Amino acid sequence: MTQHPDRLIFGAAYYDEYTPAAAGPDRLERDMQMMVDAGFTTIRIAEFTWGTWNPAPGVFDFTHIDRALDAAAAHGLDVIIGTPTAAIPTWLASRHPEVLGVTAAGPNKYGPRQNMNILAPAYRHYAEAAIRALAEHTAPRAHVVGFQLDNETKYYDAANADIQRAFVDHLKARFGDGQEGLNALNSAFGLNYWSNRVGAWEDFPDVTGTINGSLAAAFDAFRRRLVTDFLAWQRAIVDEYRREDQFVTQNFDYEWRGYSFGVQPAVDHFQAADAVTLAGVDIYHPGEDHLTGREIGFGGDISRSLKDGDPYLVIETQAQGQMGWLPYPGQLRLQAYSHLASGACGVMYWHWGSLHNSFETYWKGLLSQDYTPNPTYREAATIGRELATHADSLAGLRKHNRIAIMISNEAYTALEWFSLEAGFPRQYAGGGANYNDVFRWVYDALFDLNLEADVVPADAPVERLGRYAVLIAPALYVTPQATTDALRAYVAGGGHLVTTFRTGVADENVQVFTDRQPHGLSALLGLGTDQFTRPDGVALRPVGALAAALGDDGIAAGPAVAAELAASTFMELLTPVDAAAREGDAEVEVLATYDHHAWSGPAVATRAVGAGSITHLATMTAPALTRAVLRLVAERAGVTDWAQDLAGTVTVRRGTNGRGRQLSYFLNYSHDAVEIALPVSGDDVLGTAAAPGARLEAGTTVTLPAWGVLAVEA
Repeated sequence: MTQHPDRLIFGAAYYDEYTPAAAGPDRLERDMQMMVDAGFTTIRIAEFTWGTWNPAPGVFDFTHIDRALDAAAAHGLDVIIGTPTAAIPTWLASRHPEVLGVTAAGPNKYGPRQNMNILAPAYRHYAEAAIRALAEHTAPRAHVVGFQLDNETKYYDAANADIQRAFVDHLKARFGDGQEGLNALNSAFGLNYWSNRVGAWEDFPDVTGTINGSLAAAFDAFRRRLVTDFLAWQRAIVDEYRREDQFVTQNFDYEWRGYSFGVQPAVDHFQAADAVTLAGVDIYHPGEDHLTGREIGFGGDISRSLKDGDPYLVIETQAQGQMGWLPYPGQLRLQAYSHLASGACGVMYWHWGSLHNSFETYWKGLLSQDYTPNPTYREAATIGRELATHADSLAGLRKHNRIAIMISNEAYTALEWFSLEAGFPRQYAGGGANYNDVFRWVYDALFDLNLEADVVPADAPVERLGRYAVLIAPALYVTPQATTDALRAYVAGGGHLVTTFRTGVADENVQVFTDRQPHGLSALLGLGTDQFTRPDGVALRPVGALAAALGDDGIAAGPAVAAELAASTFMELLTPVDAAAREGDAEVEVLATYDHHAWSGPAVATRAVGAGSITHLATMTAPALTRAVLRLVAERAGVTDWAQDLAGTVTVRRGTNGRGRQLSYFLNYSHDAVEIALPVSGDDVLGTAAAPGARLEAGTTVTLPAWGVLAVEA
C-alpha cells in the first residue's frame, strides 16, 4: 500500500525531553506558537528518547510525549511518532550486554546511538514492548498522522555470533546443508584460494577475518536483509495499533561524507521500502557557496523511485546545520522548493531548537540556543506562508522522466573489495574512488544538463526498464544473468543503454566472468576488454559527433591537453569483437580515443542495435566531456528540449502537480542574479516576476535573484 498526506508537510523534529529547565516552564507553549507563526504543520517526536519514557523494564512514563502531543493538538499541529529503537537505554545494555554489537574492530561500548545488534533476542524483546506501549498510547490521537520506524536503520557493521550463525543457516538454505551444498559454496566463492575451503559446516570461520570478497559480499547482502526484515518486523507491530489513515515511513539515509553523498551501502532501499507506506529520507548537503542542489536532486530521485514515483517525505534536512552550512539569505527557501521540485510532499528540519549539551550541540536547528527568532527562522516562516497559500499548485508533483540510472548495492560492495584504483580492498589500498564516485559522476552530469532521471534497482524487470528511453548503468560490476538478460532485452526493445568501465565483470557471487567484459554486452557494443589500468597522464581525443558537440560547447576538439579532456580513475583498453560474434550489422562509432604515447583505441564508443543503442565509457571522463556524451545520447534518444539550453544558468525541475497541471521550477544556485527568457507560458505561482498567480508568456525576460526560485504552472 502506498500512501501520502493530503497536504504539504512542513515542520521539524521536536524534543521536549531535551529542553533545559532554564528555558522556562512556558518554553513548550512558546515553541508551538512560533511554529504556527512560521506556517508549520507537523512535528516529529519520540525517536531517540527510549530511555526517558521507558526508564526501567516494564515501566513507561509518557509525560514528555503527552506534553508534546497536547501542545501540538492545542495549536493544530500534526504529529509523527518515531519508534525509539535506534538508541538503547542504559538499563538494557547493563542487564543484557549481548545486545551491543560486535564488529570486526571488537565489541561496542555503551554511549553512541546505533551501537546494537538488531538481531539480539533481548533487544527485540524490549524493543517490541516499547513499540507496543508507544503505539498503543499515541495511535488513538486524532492529530497523530503517521509513524516512523526506527531511525536511519542499518546493520551498524554488527557481526555478533548470532548474526554469523544466522548467516551460515542462510548459506545452508541457499546451497544445501549437506556436503554437496558445501562443495557448491566453496566453488561459487572460490574458497580453495589460500586454503579457505570449508570442509564441514561446523568449521565455518568467523567471517570478519575473511580475505574472500565473494564471502564478504554475501555476508553484507545477508546483513542488508536483516535491515529489511527488521523494518518489516516493526511495521507489523505498528500495524496492530495504527489507523488506516496513519502512514508508516522511515528516514532512509545515504552514504555519508560529512553530508549525503550516494547510495547507502548498508541498506537495500528498494527492498526495505516495502515496509513503509510513504517513502521518507534524510538529505543533508553542503551549504553556503557550496550549495549546488545535486545532493537534493539525487537524494530525492532515489527516494521518489522507491515507491515508483509517488511523493516522498523529507523527514530530516538542515536548518542552520553544522559548521559551514548556515544558509545565506534565500538559500533555505531555495532548498525547500528544490525538495518539492524533486517530488517531495513535505520538508522537515532536524531540528527545531538547538541543543544545549551533548554530541550534537552544534548541529544547529532552526532556532539557536537562545530560542529567539533569527534570519533562518524568519525565512522558514516565509516558506511556510507560501506553502499554505499556494498548496494547490505545489502539492502532489509527479514526474514523467525518460531517463533512469540503475544502482546496485552488490556492485558497491564488490568495488570495496576490488577497488577501482588499486584492485585490492579500499581499506587497505588507501581509499580512492568508490562506487558512489562513479554514480555521482554520471548523476551530476545529468543534473547539470537539466536531464532529470529516475533510479531503478539492478533487479528491475525489463518491463520497468522499458519505460525509459535512456538507461545508464554505472560501474555495474556485479551483473547476475537476469540483469544481463534484462539489459539486452532493453536494448532489443529500442532502449538506449549507457554503460561504464567496471560493468559486466562478475556474477552474483562476485566471481569474475571467463569471457570478455562487459559480459553479455560486448557483442552488442562490438568492443570488449580484457586489459585495463589506472590512467596516469592519459588524455582523450574527441572524434566525430562528440568532437563536434564539444566544439559547440566551447571546448576545443583535437589533441587533448586540457584537464577537461583527461582520463582518470580507471581505463579499459577496448578492442574489436570478432565480426562473427557481433550482434547486428552496424559499425562501431568511436566518440573519443586515448591520446597517449602507449595507449590508443576507443575510450568512448557507441553502436546502434536495431532501434536501440549501447554507449560505453571506458574511463572516467572529466565533467565537460561526460556532459557532452550524455547529451549526445539523450538527443539521439529524443529526450532533450529547451531545458538543456538553460543548463549552466538555472536548474530546471518539472512534473505534473496534484491538479494535473504542468509545474516547472527554475532554480538559481548562484549568488548572482540571472536573467532567462521564459521558455514556457503559465502562472507565476510564487510571484517571482509578477504578482503571485499572474500570467507569464513564453519569451518574457525574467530575473531570478541570487538563490532565487521561479515556479510556473501551465
